[in-house]
Amino acid sequence: MKKYQLKNIDCASCAANIEQNLSKMETVKFVSLNFANSTLLIDTENIEAVHAKIKDVEPQVDIEEIHDGKLVFDKKEIFENKEELFRILLVIVLLVGGIIFENALHNTPYRIAEYLVFLSGYLMSGWGVIVSAVKNLFKGKVFNEHFLMTVATTGAILIDEMPEAVAVMLFYIVGELFQNIAVNRSRRSIKSLLEIRPDYANVKINGETKRVLPTEVEPGQIIIVKPGEKIPLDGNIIDGNSFVDTSALTGESVPRAVKVSETVLAGMINKSGLLTISVTKKFGESSISKILELVETASSKKAETERFMTTFARYYTPVIVFAALLLAVIPPLVFAGQTFTDWIYRALVVLVISCPCALVISIPLGYFGGIGGASRRGILVKGSNYLDALTKVKTIVFDKTGTLTKGEFKVADVVVKNGFKKDELLKFAAYAESHSNHPIAKSIIEAYGKLVPPENIDESSLFDVQEIGGIGIRANVNGKKIIIGNDKLLHLENIDHEQCEIEGTVVHIAVDGIYAGYIIISDTLKDDAKETISALKKKNIKTIMLTGDNKTAAEIFAQKLGIDEYYYELLPEEKVNHIDKIIQSSPKGNKVAFVGDGINDAPVIARADVGIAMGALGSDAAVETADVVLMTDLPSKVVTAIEVAKKTRKIVWQNIGFALGVKLFFITLGTLGIASMWEAVFGDMGVAVLAILNAMRVLK
Repeated sequence: MKKYQLKNIDCASCAANIEQNLSKMETVKFVSLNFANSTLLIDTENIEAVHAKIKDVEPQVDIEEIHDGKLVFDKKEIFENKEELFRILLVIVLLVGGIIFENALHNTPYRIAEYLVFLSGYLMSGWGVIVSAVKNLFKGKVFNEHFLMTVATTGAILIDEMPEAVAVMLFYIVGELFQNIAVNRSRRSIKSLLEIRPDYANVKINGETKRVLPTEVEPGQIIIVKPGEKIPLDGNIIDGNSFVDTSALTGESVPRAVKVSETVLAGMINKSGLLTISVTKKFGESSISKILELVETASSKKAETERFMTTFARYYTPVIVFAALLLAVIPPLVFAGQTFTDWIYRALVVLVISCPCALVISIPLGYFGGIGGASRRGILVKGSNYLDALTKVKTIVFDKTGTLTKGEFKVADVVVKNGFKKDELLKFAAYAESHSNHPIAKSIIEAYGKLVPPENIDESSLFDVQEIGGIGIRANVNGKKIIIGNDKLLHLENIDHEQCEIEGTVVHIAVDGIYAGYIIISDTLKDDAKETISALKKKNIKTIMLTGDNKTAAEIFAQKLGIDEYYYELLPEEKVNHIDKIIQSSPKGNKVAFVGDGINDAPVIARADVGIAMGALGSDAAVETADVVLMTDLPSKVVTAIEVAKKTRKIVWQNIGFALGVKLFFITLGTLGIASMWEAVFGDMGVAVLAILNAMRVLK
């Protein structure tokens, strides 16, 4: 899969035409053209054939492979298009001159001067449009905007409406200029989101610092990051401390303090102290690269609205052309006193207003802006289809640990039974859990570390460690058979114990088949967890919590948060079964989202209609599995993601309604003979520019 930048493409329907033609090629396995940022994502073994096909479809378009990931757009600001402005001014002069000649010479033998002036203005403004229409006609491509403009203006000339023919072409090229300016401004706004890519790295080699490209740095090398510089690669701090700005990655404006041994990520900005960092990942594998790739390629997964409007535009234009033809011919034949000239003129007005550009441009631009706007807030949406899906979410299922709670476990109490001692119980538990990365295991090892440092755990005393998915661990410690886990494991091993229901998160321990006691682990709710559940309820979204904790612990947290439903003592595979049941019981069209920490919950995230990974900055599992990635561990980002999605969809439908409404209004006026070509072309281009500007709002 390679990415290319398209040059000289300012027409959305042309872009859709290129994508459609490339998708039919046998050598192309996958293709997605993103008009919003002028990129082509394609999987093919024959790029020469692809290039030839593009040239055949749209001869003015070129492609260039993107090597360093940077997009370059033409400025196309109004005062930077001097040649185009000069041409427009010259056509205006010719149009005004033609109108003067028309009034002065209309019924004189010198009327040929009027024609020469008008035709000069017409050809000067419309030559490119006419040539393009003729070329496409020979290729069998009839129904496009150039064809509509050429037919409409040629018809106007034939029925002796010369000023309007010139005016239509003039307004068309002026509209194209303003439309291109609007599109390029939008593109640059989107591009600015992607300019968090670091430009260089200061690598330390043999005591000297050398500036190189981030792509040239290998894991294990040492880099220096000065105050004010972007951190170019993921790594661990080996010297120095500072505050880093993480807003480019997480959307959070408050700088974060970092010190030796902490991990920092590419794209963060060093705000104060000098940092020496040991690189842990190649640039292509860094968090920032993944974020940029996700944002730039998200448009390959198109929303249903985008796909529908592309198909709609393909059939809409031919229908309008045939309707205009009938409008020109039938009324003069059927109704007495009606002239062909009048109805042909009305039909030509309908042709001018009918161009579907406003729809074809503004819809993908709106979705791309939504994805870009979400990334500004630390939310990565992998496609516009997932933005649409978020607007239909009526049930959100949360994992508990690390999602609604901080996951910062601490041993709150150690309760011993049958003559065992507390330090003995902690030792057995710490040894058995010494190979686990689970937060609960880490809290037990940390508590034991206060007695004996964890690095002093004697590995030679540990044998036959066996993890039993979701319920605990079996191990041999100093020749003793240790069982550590939840209440289910005690029943599975037939260990006699007095209590099954104990308040809080509990780890039971048995030694050689004898119940030795339990460790109570405390966890706390995230600061915004309650606020998140409350906000979702206001949006009429049902909330459910799934946890591996016991009934008592689950009940306490569910009551504190106000969760609608909760399920407890679940193994990973049981969470998947629960999601299945929830999806099957949901009304048709309603989507179910699952929010988890992106590592342990990968199967459930994958199964949900919308999988949301939280606090997943730097987590490969989350980025790969989830449909939406929240770069911080704030549950409230789920609410933000839904709000961005709804705002995007609202703007997209505003554009659809506005464009179709205005066109229908002008088509009606044109049919009734009220609107002229002047109003029609103003309406067409005005709608396109306003729709583009409206689409840009979602970025903010």
